[in-house]
Amino acid sequence: MSSRIKIHRDGPEFSRMVWGAFRIADNRETSGIASIARTVDTCLDAGITTIDHADIYGGYRVEALFGEMLATRPDLRNRIELVTKCGIALTGPARPEHRVKHYNSTAAHIRWSLENSLRNLKTDHVDLLLLHRPDPLMDAAEVAEVLEALVSEGKTRAVGVSNYTPSQFAMLQSKLPIPLMVNQIELSVTHTAPICDGTLDDCVNYGISPMAWSPLGGGRLFDREKGNPALVDLLSALADKYGVHGAGTVALAWLLRLPSKPLPIIGSTDPERVRALARAVEIEFELQDWFEVLEVATGRPVA
Repeated sequence: MSSRIKIHRDGPEFSRMVWGAFRIADNRETSGIASIARTVDTCLDAGITTIDHADIYGGYRVEALFGEMLATRPDLRNRIELVTKCGIALTGPARPEHRVKHYNSTAAHIRWSLENSLRNLKTDHVDLLLLHRPDPLMDAAEVAEVLEALVSEGKTRAVGVSNYTPSQFAMLQSKLPIPLMVNQIELSVTHTAPICDGTLDDCVNYGISPMAWSPLGGGRLFDREKGNPALVDLLSALADKYGVHGAGTVALAWLLRLPSKPLPIIGSTDPERVRALARAVEIEFELQDWFEVLEVATGRPVA
């Protein structure tokens, strides 16, 4: 059901919708091997083949849980694209040596993090490695050298960043002889800043499709008390118009209409919801509908 897209003009092909595994460690029901496998099978049936991870998810537990599932279902590895991120250092039982939350973008840490992710995921490579957050202490030349080496060694097919501003992206790319292929950013109908602050323009200039985290506003979209009930009503009406189930599906389709061709990351583990949200790729958003959503979301018409 989901379409596919090259994430960079010279890059690998991913599914247009991405499933984020960050919630699978939340409870016993979602963390079981059978449950994870069912969710991945549901995603594949819906055309979603790209799976988003980070070393820190679930208190550093999610990748290992997913790897345990892959060990029982090795047939899945060649049917999916694995994304992971590194660079954030959390405090907690899994990392007792960390006194304070911080960033670590040293070459040694990036290499160790990816190799540890490969062990946890029980695979010999990932399809995309991202630096999770911009680090004020990052040595760009050092980072560029290790990223290039990890691609050359086949431990990742491609590299990119997450939450970078256009200037931060340009600074790192200037040191790197291979392309950064993704900027994973917060983007939703409730967080439209990247549309106007140059972030999405930058993606178009570099020929990359951004990945959009929290594409449904982290649930804020559906909070009528604290959110925007008029927006929910409009999206629900458009869901009826376009013949899909739920305001969330329309909210994702609204993102897909952007020229930078974002890849929304959904995190639901409910099979019906995954199938419903995947139908966003079927919607051909009409021009005036798109601008009406923007107006209601921002509270003002375009100038």
